[in-house]
Amino acid sequence: MMASDSQNRVVAALGAAGVPAEIREFDASTRTSADAAAAIGCTVAQIAKSVILRAKQTERHVLVVASGANRVCEKTVAHLVGEKIGRADADFVRAKTGYVIGGVSPVAHAETPIVLVDEDLMRYDEIWAAAGTPNSVFRLTPAQLLTLTAGHVTRVKEEQQP
Repeated sequence: MMASDSQNRVVAALGAAGVPAEIREFDASTRTSADAAAAIGCTVAQIAKSVILRAKQTERHVLVVASGANRVCEKTVAHLVGEKIGRADADFVRAKTGYVIGGVSPVAHAETPIVLVDEDLMRYDEIWAAAGTPNSVFRLTPAQLLTLTAGHVTRVKEEQQP
């Protein structure tokens, strides 16, 4: 199977950072955290999902790399970023990241994002992130994720209501 341009950008970024690029492709979609975890054979919490939000005043994109088990709290993100946050539509995501929704990698974005990393990902030895397509992933460590993204580790999840 030929790698896509999106996947090649991910491989190049990983190589430039000295991170081994072990891309795993699946016949089935790994678009959702549950699908990815089932295909890989890891827990949903080990999926480093890339959530793209839109900073309303500056029109920058905010990349929240969250544990697949968590929902991102937009109010928390807005507070951390210092401006109102909105949902990003497919065109915005594609323009800012160069990826389609479901395949957004945490690396090699078309424009440099504001990056927040879910503190819950730090508890795992290995995590898995999208490799630029809706059916490909790569393995990395939380430390490699921070090196690759220059992200800020913080609490981003919605707290469960009792």
